[in-house]
Amino acid sequence: MFHVNGLSVRDRPALTFSLQAGELVCLSGPSGSGKTQLLRALVDLDPNQGSVTLNGASRESLPPTQWRRRVALLTADSHWWEVTVAQHFNRFDEQQVERLGLERGVGDWLVERLSSGEKQRLALLRLLANRPEVLLLDEPTANLDDANRRRVETLVRDYLEETRGCCLWVSHDPQQLDKLCDRRMTMTTRGELEAA
Repeated sequence: MFHVNGLSVRDRPALTFSLQAGELVCLSGPSGSGKTQLLRALVDLDPNQGSVTLNGASRESLPPTQWRRRVALLTADSHWWEVTVAQHFNRFDEQQVERLGLERGVGDWLVERLSSGEKQRLALLRLLANRPEVLLLDEPTANLDDANRRRVETLVRDYLEETRGCCLWVSHDPQQLDKLCDRRMTMTTRGELEAA
């Protein structure tokens, strides 16, 4: 489904791997090894070499905005540019909000009122609202307690089952890695990928 061939960023080694439909692959590794850099390269936010294809379509064959809708990156620090939460959504789904343990009416809240954990969960909903085929999630549960971590994990799993999309999930949490992943990869300090 999603194929990466010889992708290199700056002086990092070239990486080759694939994600299959419905698959959730976890990526771990030491801080500074290049995990975030890899995710940014996959959506073509940073200069890189190599090829990335989704269902046979190359990154270069699509306008960048269209590619980033199909291959969506959730960064560790989400960006908010409007005054209220709902202004960031084309369609604000209260049912999904409740699935993530958030209150009905949160769409009317001022963004400045949100905690880091609320921003994290709402940024995920905003991303999923675009119906991407590939999810690139950079520590999406890092600021969450156990209950909300489980809610996010369940939501992403359900989304992948429903859409047959795939996910590359960066995590440092050993318990999460053990229970969540279909497959694991580790990035070494040199920026190489190894099966875990």
